[in-house]
Amino acid sequence: MTPDSTQEPKEQTAADAMNADAEGSELDHLRAEVARIREDALRERAELDNQRKRLQRDVELARKFANERLLGDLLPVVDSLEAGLSAAPSDAGAVREGMELTLRQLLKVAADHGLKPVDPVGQAFNPDQHQAMSMVDSPDHAPGHVVQVYQKGWLLNERLLRPALVVVSRHE
Repeated sequence: MTPDSTQEPKEQTAADAMNADAEGSELDHLRAEVARIREDALRERAELDNQRKRLQRDVELARKFANERLLGDLLPVVDSLEAGLSAAPSDAGAVREGMELTLRQLLKVAADHGLKPVDPVGQAFNPDQHQAMSMVDSPDHAPGHVVQVYQKGWLLNERLLRPALVVVSRHE
């Protein structure tokens, strides 16, 4: 053996040790990176879960109090009706006038909240907004037009809430 040959394995061993240290250091670095990514993923999942719970709570509150504004606006109408009922029924005309005022007040609140009546007397029958209850011969009305309304229909923000119940003139 030459002196160089005895040093060669030591140099290889030192090089192997340095490579092993470098690989160990890189492995430790990769493990730390995986742990960080796992922690970030858990944090993101928890944040999404909290956001979902908040959204669910907000939707529940919105459903619970969706009519709050409408009902608050209806309270004066209720007050008017109660005042009219508690008044002495001495004058039928005054009671009727009070009821008409209260109805106008109620219709204004309804209109302010997007409710519009469908009162189609004299208009052409529209199956999207009217429900024919019967047909009659009517010389005063064009065929297929509404002659009489049994019950008004209602639109809520241009969507049909209830169709108008109508009598339609017969086609000739």
